[in-house]
Amino acid sequence: MDTFEKARGFMYRYARPVDLARWQYHFENGGRENVIRALTFYQNEDGGFGHGLEADNWNPHSSPITTWNACDILYEIGWKDKEHPVVLGILKFLDSGVHFNTDKNQWMNTIPSNNDYPHAIWWGFGGESDYKYNPTAMLAAFILDYADAGSSLYHKALKIAQEAVQWFFGHVPAVERHETACFIPLYECLKRNKITLADMEQFETLLKTQVKCNIDTDTAKWETDYVTKPSAFRIVPGSMFYKDNLDIVKYECGFIRRTQKEDGSFHVPWQWYNDYKEYEAAKYMWKGVIVLENMLHLKANE
Repeated sequence: MDTFEKARGFMYRYARPVDLARWQYHFENGGRENVIRALTFYQNEDGGFGHGLEADNWNPHSSPITTWNACDILYEIGWKDKEHPVVLGILKFLDSGVHFNTDKNQWMNTIPSNNDYPHAIWWGFGGESDYKYNPTAMLAAFILDYADAGSSLYHKALKIAQEAVQWFFGHVPAVERHETACFIPLYECLKRNKITLADMEQFETLLKTQVKCNIDTDTAKWETDYVTKPSAFRIVPGSMFYKDNLDIVKYECGFIRRTQKEDGSFHVPWQWYNDYKEYEAAKYMWKGVIVLENMLHLKANE
């Protein structure tokens, strides 16, 4: 049985409905609406997302980071309908001011109620939020793409985006991989909407530099350690990152085929580093995500 068939078997046997819907969209002509329908089960009445959509954080309450996860999926499937209830709900949540610090002009990376539910150690709230541009940079991009350009929320996002870009310019090449991944959709949003908040050529150059720095070229560690591979940035032909990372992008294709398990899944290279037994269930949720991401990398790059 080939790599894709083994992967498909795993997805149908074990993946969450939302990840199976994503699989069907990418590989089986499934509709975007099926992905949206699956997402609605993670959305709360306040419009934000929780309930373990971010599988390392089982907090059912709405958080910026889990709402970011939903936005990322909407971008992934190319969702365009700005009036859809899911989109309007997200905008309502982001406009509410919940988990937003007006002094820092950022959403919280972790929230206090995370501590009441099973979670990985890095999602624990430690008394004061560790403010980061993960997820703020991505959430600002989502607002600029989907909100009414005349709204106060849109203008708030413009200011956030400008501050975020200035921060990024001053921190390359030391930007952490997850934050880097939030600046890519922000760059794409600004370019797509012809919004000039900075020198866009310089922004592109710095993104290329940072992505290259984030990718771990010590491939001996890939099978066992939590490292950054090209697929973390969805590098495909036509991507602005493709040319600079071509060799290692191709290497990852072979790595994926070589390390697939008999059941079609792949090793999950991280733990929760605490005593929550729910990690074992979360690990299977992540396996579905990893299978999907790996097959998308193969589909695009082989």
